[in-house]
Amino acid sequence: MRGQQNISNEERLSWLQLIRSENVGPVTFYHLLQKFGSAQKALQKVPELAKRGGAKRPIQIFSRSSALHELERLEEIGGRLVASCDPEYPPLLREIHDPPPVISILGHPSLLQRRSLGIVGSRNASAAAIRLTRQFAEEIGKKGISITSGLARGIDAAAHIASLETGTVGVVGGGVDVIYPQENKDLHHEIAARGCIIAEQPLGTQPQARHFPRRNRIISGISLGILVMEATPKSGSLITARMAAEHGREVFAIPGSPLDPRARGTNNLIRQGAMLVETPAELLESLNQLFSQPFREPEQPELNFGIQPDIPEQELESARPHIMSLLSPVAVEIDEIIRLTGIAPALVMTILLELELAGRVERHFGNRVSLVS
Repeated sequence: MRGQQNISNEERLSWLQLIRSENVGPVTFYHLLQKFGSAQKALQKVPELAKRGGAKRPIQIFSRSSALHELERLEEIGGRLVASCDPEYPPLLREIHDPPPVISILGHPSLLQRRSLGIVGSRNASAAAIRLTRQFAEEIGKKGISITSGLARGIDAAAHIASLETGTVGVVGGGVDVIYPQENKDLHHEIAARGCIIAEQPLGTQPQARHFPRRNRIISGISLGILVMEATPKSGSLITARMAAEHGREVFAIPGSPLDPRARGTNNLIRQGAMLVETPAELLESLNQLFSQPFREPEQPELNFGIQPDIPEQELESARPHIMSLLSPVAVEIDEIIRLTGIAPALVMTILLELELAGRVERHFGNRVSLVS
């Protein structure tokens, strides 16, 4: 569990350096903090860990000057950097398996403390779905619930526009300063002024396909539930819905005509157990039934990063071949590796950490890892 903790400005800068360094993702970031007690100490140890993991060249550490430059640029455009231990960080997002250690914010961070419903759906949405999206976003927003979406065209844009007055949060796949798609330029500026835009990626990052699943996990992580308005069977909205279910969030779906391929994804979600809703009142009633105390947020324990004792190199050398023999390009659960080897979890996690920093292992959603092919 992760909660709130005060960190110094120097340590905050080290957090930014660490998460921007090569081969360091959110899960690896938190393992490093748990192992060494601080990002500052972790930065000193990362090169050695990567070397032990078999890195063919020195790992690239994000420089302190680059971190300072990013913070200065963010402040110049009226933004701020929020760490996962800060009070301004979305409390529900902090509870997922791999919360972003830092997020860039434009707009009003107070919206991130409100209860939120995520609304996602087709970029090429029907007129009926656009109309329903606006109705749901507007009426739910009036109940004091923020609407979170991905600032894409179609359903996302409709949800944001309808909730500008009541509170809307846009999660983008690139940098918080990068407008995508360009047709949403005015909407992007409106949300930055009246709502809140957040990004995990560094400033200036152009969105790429690999960024959107990471963006989608933030949308589901922030929200109490996800409403899928319209989606084809291969829609990215279904990825958001799957992540929401894995995060323990409720998934809602609007049924559609079997003649419209844009409804097949939502109809399949309903078959798989998503809650069918047809009106905002139904959705609100369902949320109230889900929570004994409506919209209660989980308690946030204090962060407790203690320095873990070093594992003797002899033990690491002995365990590495066994662990490597179980790894392949097919992702496997870390718990399965621990079970099959009988090796202590701390030892397994250390070796996997070294391999990931060396660029030889990739982490996947669901606490799984695979060899980089």
